[in-house]
Amino acid sequence: MSDMRFIILGIALIFVGFIILGAFGHEYQAATLESNEFGTCYEYFEDRPPAKINCSFKIMDQTLFFGLILGFIISGIISLIKGVRGDWDNKVKPEDMAGPNKD
Repeated sequence: MSDMRFIILGIALIFVGFIILGAFGHEYQAATLESNEFGTCYEYFEDRPPAKINCSFKIMDQTLFFGLILGFIISGIISLIKGVRGDWDNKVKPEDMAGPNKD
C-alpha cells in the first residue's frame, strides 16, 4: 500500500467513527445518567411501555459502543500517522527521475 492510501484510509476511518457516533450515540448516553441520578434503568420500546433492566447491562452496551467508535478513530489516526511518515517520495530510483539535467 502506498502512503497516500494510508492517508485516505485514515480520513475515512475517522469520518466513519464520527458519523456512527452522531447517528447512534444518542441511544447510548442515557445509561450513565439513569444509573447515577435514579439508580434504575429502563429499556424503551416504541410499541410497549418501558421495561426495568439491570443498569450494568446498559452501561456495558454503552462502553462497547464507545469502544468501537474509539477503535475506528484511533485506527484512523494511526493510519494517518503512518501515511504522513511514509517515505515513498524518497524511494525514487535515479534512472526514474525526471526534470532538468535528466535524460
